Amino acid sequence: MTFPLVDPSTSRERREDRERGAAVVDFALVGGLLTVVFIAIIQLTLVLHVRNTLIDAAASGARYGTLADRSPQDAVGRTEDLIRGSLADAYGSDVSVGESTVGGVRTLEVVVRAPLPVIGLVGPAGIMEVRGHAALPS
Repeated sequence: MTFPLVDPSTSRERREDRERGAAVVDFALVGGLLTVVFIAIIQLTLVLHVRNTLIDAAASGARYGTLADRSPQDAVGRTEDLIRGSLADAYGSDVSVGESTVGGVRTLEVVVRAPLPVIGLVGPAGIMEVRGHAALPS
């Protein structure tokens, strides 16, 4: 019984022909996936930055409004100034103030409603609401 001889260079050429262009497809698939993951991380980072900035501004405004020579409306002005100084003006356009009770203590509550920052069409749409509290003097 005899076997036909196969030229190794011929089978290698056939294999290379079948795999031609595979690197381009791999690059496109992996590149697209990495781009989506990268944009999602940037989106999450931006939302967290805006949220933390709004929380800090609301808490600082509430503390400012509880000072002896200040009123609750001063808390609103201080909160708006802090937000406009660190973010766009649209984020400081809906600030309200009121009294609430937290843990049995009367507090001045500053509420900020702002749009969620969105990169392009990716990411959540809606309104973010944060609150800041400071104890009122007895």
